[in-house]
Parts: sequence; C-alpha cells; structure tokens
Amino acid sequence: MSTTKSTEVVHESEAGPSEAGRPRASRPARRPNDGIRRSLTAYGFLTPWLIGLLTLTLGSFLLSVYLSFTEYDLLSPPEWVGLDNYATMLTDDLFITSLMVTLLYVVVAVPVRLVVSLLFAVLLSQDIKGIGIYRTLLYIPSLIGTSVGVAIMWQNIFSDRGLINMVLMNIGVDDPPAWVSSPQYAIYVIVLLSIWQFGSEMVIFLAGLKQIPDPLYEAAAIDGASKVGQFFHITLPMLSPVIFFNLVMGTINAFMVFTQGYIITHGGPINSTLFYVLYLYRQGFQYFHMGYAAAMAVVFLIVVAVVAGFIFLTSKYWVHYEDTEDN
Repeated sequence: MSTTKSTEVVHESEAGPSEAGRPRASRPARRPNDGIRRSLTAYGFLTPWLIGLLTLTLGSFLLSVYLSFTEYDLLSPPEWVGLDNYATMLTDDLFITSLMVTLLYVVVAVPVRLVVSLLFAVLLSQDIKGIGIYRTLLYIPSLIGTSVGVAIMWQNIFSDRGLINMVLMNIGVDDPPAWVSSPQYAIYVIVLLSIWQFGSEMVIFLAGLKQIPDPLYEAAAIDGASKVGQFFHITLPMLSPVIFFNLVMGTINAFMVFTQGYIITHGGPINSTLFYVLYLYRQGFQYFHMGYAAAMAVVFLIVVAVVAGFIFLTSKYWVHYEDTEDN
C-alpha cells in the first residue's frame, strides 16, 4: 500500500503543479449536423460547375439526341421523323466522304505530329545555352495555330503565287504544284499546319523526359548501349504513358478539325478537305437541316468514342508503368 501511494506521489510531482490539478481537456462532441453542413458547403462551391454540366453539357447533349430524331429548320417546331436522319446518312455520299477525309487526316496528322514533337522534346531536353528561348519559340505556334489569322496566312503561303511557290520558282521549278487548289495536295497542306502546332505535345514530352531517372542511362552506357539503343529501350518505354496521353488527346482534337478546312480550302477542291465537322456545320447552319446535323453529331460522338476506346484497349500491350510488374 505504501509503495503504491509513493509511486502515485512521484507521478504527480513529475507532472508538475500546473498539470496535476488541471482537468484534462475533453474533445468536443461532434454535432449530428456537421456532416450535412459540410456536404452543403461542398455542393455550394460546386454549384457553378453543376449548373454548367446540367445545362450546357448534359442538357445540350440530350437536346441533340432528341433533335436527331426530328426534322428541324431552326424556324418551325421540330417534327418527329424517327430514324429517317440516320437512314439518310447511309445514302449521303458527302457524309461518307467527310468521314473518310477526317479519318485520313487523323491517321496522317496525329502520328506525324507525335513523332515531331517527341524528337524536338528530346533535342530541347539537352543542356544548351539559351534553351528556354528555343522552347518558347517552338511553343508559340500551338497558341495561335488554330486562329483564323494563321489559317489565312497559311492559305497565302501555299497559294498559287504564295511564298512556297515563289521559292520553288527561284530555285528552278518552272511549274510548282497548286497546293491549296489541288485535290492531291490540299489536305496535306492542312496536315502540315497541324504538325506546325506541335508545341503542346512537346512541352508534355519534356515534362515526361525530366521524370526518367538518370541512373538508367548511366547503367545502359556502362553496358555499352548506344544513344539510339537507349532511346528505344529506355526513353520510349518510360515515356509510353505520356505518349498514350498525347495520342488520345491528339486524336480527339484531330477529329474536331474545322477552322483550317473552312478558311484555307472551304472544303474543296472537289470535297478533298470536307471534314466531318465542316459538313455538319453546313447541314445545320447553311442548309438549316438541324435535325440531320444533330444526328451527325450523335454519330460523331460514337465514332470518336469507338476510336478512343480502341486506343485504350490496345494500351495494355505497349503502355508501361513503373509500379506495374510484368506478369
């Protein structure tokens, strides 16, 4: 008994006089309405986004789906026609042409743009004097590349008497190609404009290159791997998630090409640059076939979703993550 009491006295003396007689602070009880209050606060901050989602995005999408089953000219009330708009697409030659032209543009422009942006990113990742200036100059076209002014400039550069043909004639080419007015070259003029806007992908690749550990390259160099071997066996596998991201975003953006075809070639010559969105615009706002344009928009969403889904399905075969072990 005496030993126990003496031990309690020692503990009280070690705690100090200020703590011995002071009651221990109790944790405030949580009110039952705290969770509801926090949820309401969160939804309050999300309200502007929710309004935009419900009205501008989801509302517009549901309205487009409804109009796709109607005949609507923007002036009179919509008339229900069922699947007539979708059946018309099967016999609309320009619809098939616009879809094929857009697919050709995506297949050509997206891979070439990725390759060019990756090569420039590798070059600009080196320790070179004034490297920041070079990065800025190469990034600027991606900021202004989709503007109407740049499209007009591009049209003048590749016109029959534009800068390109003037240079060709000065070096001895007597009959240079008619780039913009030729069905054979017109779409590739627009592809070249897309490639010129590689700055955004280049910046993302630069960020990915900075995340690759230097010891990997050092170990490869000790083993005798060349720079080309290091690029294909270290850089590309480590960059595969970044390549995947740029591929998906670039594909979606390429499907939505409009300004270039509308300004530079007006969909010609002979519909060789009649992109899908350009033809959709004509149906809706030039011919006032808004119901048919809405049906084209629904099909466009399905096509883009299928292509993006295919890329996601194939990604498991070529995209490698550091925290994923090979089975």
